[in-house]
Amino acid sequence: MRIIQLTPGSGDNFYCENCLRDLALVRAFQRAGHDITMVPMYLPINTGDEPFPQQGPIFFGGLNVYLQQKFSLFQKTPRWLDTVFDNRLLLKGLGKLSGMTTPTDLGETTVSMLAGCDGRQQKELLRMADWLAELDPKPDVIMVSNILLGGLVETLKEKVGVPVVCLLQDEEGFLDTLPAPYAQQGWEWVRRHAQAFDGLICVSDYYQQVMLDKLGVEAEKMPVIPMGIDTEEFQPASEPPEVPTIGFLSKMCHDHGLDILINTLHLLKRDNRLEHVRLRITGGRGPGDTTFLKKMQNRINTLKLTDSVEYVDHYRESGDRIRFLRSLSVMAVPMRKPPAYGLFALEACACGVPFAAPDIGVFNELAAGTQAGVLYHPNNPVRLSETLRPLLTDPAVAGQLGQKGRWAIEQAYSIDTTAKQLVDYFSELKH
Repeated sequence: MRIIQLTPGSGDNFYCENCLRDLALVRAFQRAGHDITMVPMYLPINTGDEPFPQQGPIFFGGLNVYLQQKFSLFQKTPRWLDTVFDNRLLLKGLGKLSGMTTPTDLGETTVSMLAGCDGRQQKELLRMADWLAELDPKPDVIMVSNILLGGLVETLKEKVGVPVVCLLQDEEGFLDTLPAPYAQQGWEWVRRHAQAFDGLICVSDYYQQVMLDKLGVEAEKMPVIPMGIDTEEFQPASEPPEVPTIGFLSKMCHDHGLDILINTLHLLKRDNRLEHVRLRITGGRGPGDTTFLKKMQNRINTLKLTDSVEYVDHYRESGDRIRFLRSLSVMAVPMRKPPAYGLFALEACACGVPFAAPDIGVFNELAAGTQAGVLYHPNNPVRLSETLRPLLTDPAVAGQLGQKGRWAIEQAYSIDTTAKQLVDYFSELKH
């Protein structure tokens, strides 16, 4: 099958579940013998060290999108000038500044992108549609990474003439945080575009219910296909860590509860059995998280936790994350907002590491599916410390949960199974 995957780059500044999911899917499609091309949007995609032969040109380059949003002149510039701003090295540098725009700028650009040919980036949309329409052989299906790219759907269907499907994952958390009137306008566009997609694929039962309520489409158009991981690549450690170790693998920000976890560490160290417990943190950060992280470092210093907290820089490559995960007794990311996916929990389970999570979003689903998650009522350090204590003081308990998690990953959470289910679904859409 000939598949096109449209994926917006995050700038590789933080652990982006959507980007990692898309990369894993593309590689699974390749292993299964399908003709798959990943087309990056906004910023380049870091594909790591593995061979990645088919990647299209960058469309909607971040700098061009910004200039076209701010200055009408750039909506009419010739392609040779746009190409200068789409230089991959330039965009890679720009990615380090992502998030530095104001909430108003972000809201205006989001709504403009959702407006499709009625927005300020019409030139970019038509260029992408023409490029896809000229491909030979023609794609069988176009897969869009999230519904925030919904402004593409009508034009792509008209110009390319193939089914266009969309993966749904955590979009509502972004749209709901936009300032007025952009949140409302964004949802109006999203609901309109949802009708035009041939399929809307949810990563979890939890998120299907969220988006059924939000989008008003029939359930038959919104199947649930859980996103797995590479079960061969992620493998458990031969022995548990000598020192009880908590791991945090996510974007280091307030929404993901890093402050809660630091205060939890302080409470745990009051237990004589856990005086040596440590916390390892990785996952990167956005430019907007700088002030928060400075406060966290001050908090660590005040609580005299400096020797017990370690920041790990390398997380982008799967090998780096595997080494990190194998060093842990338990994973804990005390998210404040309900997530749709929870990739870090699946990667932890694949390495035989249990996870502790607030009882929100997809976590109940993942805990039931893997038998490796311990849930607690969100979301404060006392409750989290009570949940973590038995896993840290008794390695046998953590080990048993980790073994169950590894078995569940092998049985039910393989990315190759996900890819097969998607191809079967695409085949149904063609008939």
